[in-house]
Amino acid sequence: MKHFTKALLGAAAVVALMAGPSVAAEKAEVIHWWTSGGESAAVKVFADQFNAAGGDWVDAAIAGGEAARAAGINRIVGGNPPTAMQFNTGKQFEDLVAQGLLNNLDDVAKADGWDKFLSPVLVKAVSRDGHYYAVPVNIHSNNWLWYNTALLEANKIEPPKTWDELFAAMDKLKAAGVIPMAQSGDAWTQLLLFNDVLLGVGGPELYMKVYQDNNADAVKSPEFAKVAETFGKLRNYGDEGQQGRQWNQATGLVVGGKAGFNFMGDWAKGEVIAAGLTPGKEVGCVPGIGNQVYWIGGDVFVFPKTDNADAQKAQALLAHTMLTPETQVAFNAKKGSVPVRGDVDTSKLDACAQAGLKLLATEGASVPGFDFLQTPDAIGSIQDLIGQFWTTPSQTPADLQAKFAEIIASE
Repeated sequence: MKHFTKALLGAAAVVALMAGPSVAAEKAEVIHWWTSGGESAAVKVFADQFNAAGGDWVDAAIAGGEAARAAGINRIVGGNPPTAMQFNTGKQFEDLVAQGLLNNLDDVAKADGWDKFLSPVLVKAVSRDGHYYAVPVNIHSNNWLWYNTALLEANKIEPPKTWDELFAAMDKLKAAGVIPMAQSGDAWTQLLLFNDVLLGVGGPELYMKVYQDNNADAVKSPEFAKVAETFGKLRNYGDEGQQGRQWNQATGLVVGGKAGFNFMGDWAKGEVIAAGLTPGKEVGCVPGIGNQVYWIGGDVFVFPKTDNADAQKAQALLAHTMLTPETQVAFNAKKGSVPVRGDVDTSKLDACAQAGLKLLATEGASVPGFDFLQTPDAIGSIQDLIGQFWTTPSQTPADLQAKFAEIIASE
């Protein structure tokens, strides 16, 4: 699916975008990729709130972010756009804006006062050329380490704070016949794990040199070499079943006590909550091994252009509903993320969320997600590289470092 956005949008130049079929007032067909147990519970909050406000939510869930985005873009260029569709916060929807295929949300943003409760970082992320084109619905931290509390206690392991402690813990679990680290076979999760190591071992300064500055010399540095070596070492702690495994299944191994650790974003809490457990209790959380840094990510919804008045009305209602205080608190409590609104009560969120919020509020303790900094094409190239390295034991950390430097130098 790599590079699908540019290829599909090339067709948009010769396809006359139609208004789409006539729909009843406030009826909204929404494409998203939230299909796991925790995600489904979270998206139901949006559906229920929208329906309660007079809307009619038509769910169009498609498993997998790339597959969902591709389906939505195909619909747009084919003249049958959905009412709304999901993207990650960052640059993923820029081509749609450039092609004039999205409605802007300026009227809703002005009426609801977005500039009063959204941080400048989020305002920049969802606006282009002074116009709002996306609704940010959450703030995720991508670099959490999750662990099964009972499993660690049974093996006399303290929750690790450093990489050396983590490797020692995983060696102990491996010797006890327990899966040390649950990992999935999706390349995006392998890239997420790599970035966890980049932040945790290399630190935020190296992360920004690589992704913001496209500094190839930083990739060639001894510091990056240590990142590559640490990431390569982690290949020894997965299990043979990982290749066919989805991210939520990997998290489920920790939740079920079959694996000790799992690197995943804070959306993993949705799976913990769906299992009837408490994040920070039965399943513990560490907001970054080594360097504790809030790696800012999240999700947005965009609204494909249409001249249909009913569809526009549904889009405006949906954009408004997603950002009401009550929706923000309820949705993010289920999703595992934190609200984008800075004016809502977050005191009742779980212990892991509180740890994340503390980092988010600490100067110098957060970095923007690389979706904010890199184009989808560049991310696709890096993801391919990381995925190949992870699944090819013969590739050395030096190989990874050299190839990564080539990609960064070309940006």
